[in-house]
Amino acid sequence: MEPDLHELLRSLRVWDTELPGFAPEGAPADPLTLFTRWFAEAVAAGQAEPHTMTLATADEDGLPDVRTVMLHGADDDGWAFASHVTSRKGRQLAARPYAALGFYWPAQGRQIRLRGPVAAASPEESQADLHARSTGALAAALVGRQSEVLPSRDELDRASDAAWARAESAPHSPAPTWTLYRLRPDEVEFFQGDARRRHARFVYRRTETGWDTGLLWP
Repeated sequence: MEPDLHELLRSLRVWDTELPGFAPEGAPADPLTLFTRWFAEAVAAGQAEPHTMTLATADEDGLPDVRTVMLHGADDDGWAFASHVTSRKGRQLAARPYAALGFYWPAQGRQIRLRGPVAAASPEESQADLHARSTGALAAALVGRQSEVLPSRDELDRASDAAWARAESAPHSPAPTWTLYRLRPDEVEFFQGDARRRHARFVYRRTETGWDTGLLWP
């Protein structure tokens, strides 16, 4: 018997845990400081893979696309992620260099949303970022051809085996299309869930002199 999707959905509960509080009036003046604080708290709470995030882009026709990627860092220059410049997301960012990021940490009922322009780092910085990661990350980058049509799994197995061998024997091998991107947010929203549905939504908006802050209805 096939499972009943709607029955399963109705059986699920959200935030079946004690949620932390959040007082927006005590928030720091910039979003990076609050992000770093919340990220550390997510790690301490045992949130699985808190460094994964949703990346939303648009293609040349303005149609949306979305996927999960890994955060490579965040500083005053923006929130960083990486991909092949020839991949679908790379082509979309070349055509429309504006994107949105989303973090969801259910262990604490928290979300963070960012949107803003995206810029590619230099080839030198992109390769340095790649070579600071694991052997597996380098092997995956060396396989390349991301988003292209795959004729068969056998072809992937052969390419992957060769890439792993190269990554292990020559750990500084370049992957020329691998690119580090940074999203410099115009807006960052912090969402703290509440068991009584009185969620807190606190938003930072970039100005010429710094950040304006405010609250949103949940």
